[in-house]
Formats: sequence, C-alpha cells, structure tokens
Amino acid sequence: MPFRLVTSVLGKRGVQEIYTAVAPRAVTPHLTRPSPGVRQFHFSQCRCQQQEQSAPSSREDASNPSAQRTQTEKPKAASPEQASRDQLSDWENNPDLSISKFSELPGKNFGVNQHIIINEEFKEALRQILWQFRAPIRYAFAYGSGVFPQSAKATTGSTSLHPNPPEAISKVQGGNQKMIDFIFGVSYSQHWHSLNLQEHRDHYSALGSLGSYAVSKVQDSIGAGCYFNPYITVNGVLIKYGVVNLDTLCRDLSEWDTLYLAGRLQKPVKILRDNPSVRLANQVNLISAVRVALLLLPENFTEQELYSTIAGISYRGDPRMSVGGDDPKKVSNIVKYQLENFRRLYAPLIDNLPNISFNDSVCKTEGWLDDPGVNAKLQQSMDPVTRGHMVRRLPEAFRKKLYFEYQSKFKIPRREFNEMMEKVKDEDPERIRRREGGPFEQRIARDIDDGGLKTEVEQVIEKTIRWPSFSQSVKSVFTAGAKKSWRYVGEKRAKAKAGAKQEKNEPEVNKESAKKKEQ
Repeated sequence: MPFRLVTSVLGKRGVQEIYTAVAPRAVTPHLTRPSPGVRQFHFSQCRCQQQEQSAPSSREDASNPSAQRTQTEKPKAASPEQASRDQLSDWENNPDLSISKFSELPGKNFGVNQHIIINEEFKEALRQILWQFRAPIRYAFAYGSGVFPQSAKATTGSTSLHPNPPEAISKVQGGNQKMIDFIFGVSYSQHWHSLNLQEHRDHYSALGSLGSYAVSKVQDSIGAGCYFNPYITVNGVLIKYGVVNLDTLCRDLSEWDTLYLAGRLQKPVKILRDNPSVRLANQVNLISAVRVALLLLPENFTEQELYSTIAGISYRGDPRMSVGGDDPKKVSNIVKYQLENFRRLYAPLIDNLPNISFNDSVCKTEGWLDDPGVNAKLQQSMDPVTRGHMVRRLPEAFRKKLYFEYQSKFKIPRREFNEMMEKVKDEDPERIRRREGGPFEQRIARDIDDGGLKTEVEQVIEKTIRWPSFSQSVKSVFTAGAKKSWRYVGEKRAKAKAGAKQEKNEPEVNKESAKKKEQ
C-alpha cells in the first residue's frame, strides 16, 4: 500500500485545496501549530515528521512571508462552487509572473520548500558579500560545490583558495575551499552594469571598456542571457557571479527555452534574496522537473533514481560533459551528498501529483526524512491518460519541441498539426482553462517505438541545452577574458580527470571489499 506524504508546506495548492479538490485521494491531514523557528512535515499514514531548525534573519523575515506559519483547520467536503474556485485559482495552469508582492502568491507558505537550510553564520557571510554591490540585486542565490558539498571534504579543493575569508566560511569549507558561485537577478541589465562598472571596473574583462551598453548587449544576445564575472575577490572570498534579467530568468524557469538557469535551480541552491515572481516561476520549474523525470523513469524507482534523473536534466547535451570538461560522476555526487536537500525541494511537490506516491515501509519510521541513508521507493501510474496530462503540462517552449518531434515521427500533415497546436495554446485571456492532455498527448504517452517517449524526451532535452550551453561557453572567453577562461577550463579538466580516475578505480575497490567480506 503506497504511503502518501502530506505536508504543511504549500507546493501546488493550499492544504485545504489539496484535500477538498481531489476527492478520490482525500485524507485527513494532521495539522499542528509548530513552535517558532521549526518546520514540520506531517504524514497522513506514516505519521512521521521532520523538524528543521530555521532562524531567518530579520531582513529575510520582512521579505519572506513563508517564514510565518498559521494554523489550518480540518477541511470540509468541497462544494461544486468551491471546486470551481479551486480550479480558477490553480496557479500552475495560469501562473501570473507579473506579481510584485509576496502577498500576491497563491498562499502564505507557497514555495517555502525552495529555501534550503544551511549554517546560519555561513548564510550571513554569503549575504554580506551581496552588500558589497551597490547596484540593486532583486534576486540572488548561491550554488555549487562551494556551498553544497559534492565530494568528501578531504579529497578535493584547496586549503588557501580564499585570500582572507570570514571565519564562518573557513569553518564550513575548512581545507576544502572552493570558489563560491552566485546568480544575481536584476531588473535592467544595462543600468545594473553601468553602476557596477563605476564601482567594480576590475571585475570586468576588456569588454567592460566598451561600456554598459556593450556588456548588456553581449549578455542578452548570446547564450542563455547570463553574464559571468569569475575569480573575483569580495570580502576576502573568491567568487564567480552571473547577472541575468529577471524576465529572462522567469521565462527560462517557466518555459524551459534554454534550461540553462532552470537547470541550476532544479538542484539545491541557497536563496539569499527572494523575489515573488521568481519564486512562482521556480515552483513551475520544479514541478516540471518532476514530470519530465517521471517520463524518463519506469513504474517503480527509488528516490535516488528520481533525484539523479532530475539533477541530470541540465547536463544532458552540455558540451562539457561530452568532451571530458567536467567530472563524469558529478550528478551522482550531487545527489549522494545532498539527498536530504533534494527531499526538501521535491517531497511536497511529489505529494501534490496524483500519479506518484511513496511506496515504502521505511516511511513508517519516525525521522526518515532526516536520514541520508534512506533511499525510499516510489511508484508512478503508467496510465496513458494520466501521462498524457503530464505531457500537456510540460513547459511551453519545451513541449512545443516535443510536439514537433512527434509530428515528424507520426508523419502528421502540417495543416492538421497546426490545427492541433492552435487548440492547445497556453494563452488564455480569461485565465480559466486547465491544461489537460487530449488524444494527441495520449498517443505520445503510448509511444514505444524506437525507444518510445523516453528517447524523444531525452533528445528534446539535449537539443534545448546544447546550443545555449555551447554559446555561453564561447561567450565566456570575451566576458571573463582569455586568462580567466583558460584557468576555469583547466580546473574543470582536472576535476574530470580526477572523477574518471576514481570511476576507474571503483571496480577494483569493490572487488577488494568483496574479498574481505568473504574472508
């Protein structure tokens, strides 16, 4: 019997909507008011719970309503009118990315799963780096191995990479110091670069001498719309920061036109400055990542397989992975060392999808959510109608590419195909239409020829990522400069060789371990 995770963290809809709008799967939630600073996950059948200590800063509390919690009453049976209102308020069908206030989000705790808990002093040290930029940063997150470990602490990194790091960063990274990566979301890239050039001209390559217009033109016109300045020292810490327009970021998160930025946010990141429209768009991104992973996975699978599939989306088609430009074990390492954070990101969304459920007796164990040694089993429905709905709910730009693949595969005449595409347009001025799969999507879901749907989805992922990733890499030669670009490539190559060597030695290590066990 599958165990369903019922959380007080809002994912797709509010708690009351979850248990009133979906009558066939309705269960009674067990809700309590947690003590201040504690987040709890509640299980309807497992009755397990997770507690996380969270002490957001006062500034974060002021801008992040998800830090506040209210008591929710036991829901009553939904009337037809209430069900209709639930449908009208379904944020995923018609996300309004023009919102500017957190109060305009679908719920007070909406998207709280995106806020990964890290060491408080370390987080504050990262936030202090942002304050060294006077140009306005509307959204910011730190990511990568400099924030979230991807290997054993003693095996990689440097003991003296940062010139003069704060004590909090030294404690967290220790002898495994790595450059810390940031993404800054800004309202107007040319204005931002104009201010930043005045203050930090040394952050830019020779391209900066051409002025903010040239810099922003290169940023927006080539690659994925992101401009990186690597190997910059701020507050005694070596960092790399990328600058992107909020509109570009939200578009990639909600439509997957390049998957360059969406792919980064599909993995655990530490959000340092939040923005309501980005939070909404990223929730669309995360639930889309789950759906694509389900289309690539069999009926039964494990958490690790699910999260590895999600983490691997952004690396499919990346030229660096195919030419030995990065660690071949990168995806497995990310999931291995960040399983709990992946669980925090995706468990609430998994529970909101009617076609997937936890199906493991380990869920009866109290505290399993905090246990990195747990690899829970999951099960999904392979019903073509249900999977057809998933296809229809894929991000727009990505879904169109998949449709064109199947136009060719099914040999559908152009006129008939155009008529089908007109019927499934996402534009809905009345904001009431639900995206549900029809005969075409169900036919796609039933496809088993030449690898079937799995192969077609993989090809679309690769085509989506390949060119933006390649052109972004080429752009870095001009934005970072030849010297820094060569240094960056050299470090990536070193990681690739180290990873390949470790992968080669693993079979021998496993054989020796097996022999010892036999003895």
